[in-house]
Amino acid sequence: MDRTLATDLARLPELLEATRRAAADALEALDARPVVPPAGPPRAPEPLPEHACGTESALTAFAERWAPRLSASAGPRYLGFVTGGATPAALAGDWLTAVHDQNSNSALDGAGQDLERETIGWLRDLFGLTDAHTGTFVSGATMSNTTGLAIAREWLGERLGVCPSEDGAAALGPVRVLSGAPHSSIAKALSVLGLGRGSLVAVPTLPGREAVDPAALDRALADTPGPAVVVANAGTVNTVDFDDLRAIAALRERHAFWLHTDAAFGAFAALSPEHAHLADGLDASDSVCVDLHKWLNVPYDSAVQFTRRQDLQARVFQNAAAYLGPLGEHPDLVHLTPENSHRLRALAAWFTLRAYGRQGHREIVERDIACARAFGAALERDPAFRLLAPVRLNVVCFTLAEDPTAARLAALREAAQGEVFVTPTVYAGTPALRAAFSNWRTTRADVRRAAQALRTAAKGTA
Repeated sequence: MDRTLATDLARLPELLEATRRAAADALEALDARPVVPPAGPPRAPEPLPEHACGTESALTAFAERWAPRLSASAGPRYLGFVTGGATPAALAGDWLTAVHDQNSNSALDGAGQDLERETIGWLRDLFGLTDAHTGTFVSGATMSNTTGLAIAREWLGERLGVCPSEDGAAALGPVRVLSGAPHSSIAKALSVLGLGRGSLVAVPTLPGREAVDPAALDRALADTPGPAVVVANAGTVNTVDFDDLRAIAALRERHAFWLHTDAAFGAFAALSPEHAHLADGLDASDSVCVDLHKWLNVPYDSAVQFTRRQDLQARVFQNAAAYLGPLGEHPDLVHLTPENSHRLRALAAWFTLRAYGRQGHREIVERDIACARAFGAALERDPAFRLLAPVRLNVVCFTLAEDPTAARLAALREAAQGEVFVTPTVYAGTPALRAAFSNWRTTRADVRRAAQALRTAAKGTA
């Protein structure tokens, strides 16, 4: 063994303690450090070290070279991208994920698969899905949507008497994927799956809304030759609008279609009795996307994909090799996603669900919703801003009251990002900003700081 590596092994408890101190210091500083530090001049990449220097040296180099430049994305005023943080339990689970370093895709080493299936059962219950829905962990909403639409593609083949997983997507002929206000990852998934971005058909939405018009969807399905795919939204990106999932599902009485619901963060409305009606009908979906590194507040790179047709899922993603288990009634996870390898992502989710339960996560959701409402109300009172949509759940979509150009909004966002980070968007043709509340740390005090930072920035960039 390399001498430095052997020394690190002998000192491992001491090195882990040093890492713990560095982590604790970083988390303790979240409230005071800039949410997004000033960019500064770019640094030239350092060359790969030729000789071993050890973990302690690497910790020192990271602390000097990279840590000061990282954003406080784990903190309470990072309001971009609908990104949560990591609860204490989720952080503990993630650390132990690396410690145990499991191959959780194979029944030959089965405890990881069992843990994932238990966690999936908890999540299914949390979101009000049925026992008919099986689930798997993936890296994020884009991979979840891609997996769901891959199963939909196989369902289309089943209806048409072909097998796209064997014969290719061309065997299907023209495909139509209908949606009112789809997330950008839907078009990306269609490109990856060989269905093409051009197969996505925009269906009119309700007036002043991002929710699809069920009557317009009915007409579009009537005009579609053969079976189709419908992508519903349970929480749109800009305004957290929800399609009427029950009304969409009722259209199956007249039309044949696969219903995929993108509920990346909107599924969490089910945790709040006041807002659960928004996600009513989610259980009618054939496949569902939920992104856990948003409102479950587990570390980044964690989502789930649910479906009623695991048999079709396994047909798409089966992987034949002598060292892999057979498909069987309960296929190994390796047969259910594009990834042959993934870390035991379920452990962080298991930890936070086990630690805080339904009530603890309900409190996070309801507090974030209350913070979003308070932030929206503060902006409404400020003559420098105007809201572009009502605050339906946890996202505030707003712009400048006068001359809301993309350039002015970029200057405003950059001026405020030491205190608050928001992301740019365009809503109904108007350049805008979006503040998404999904972090477990966020409080009303953070709302006041964020609103004041934007108010000050608006004056400075007027």
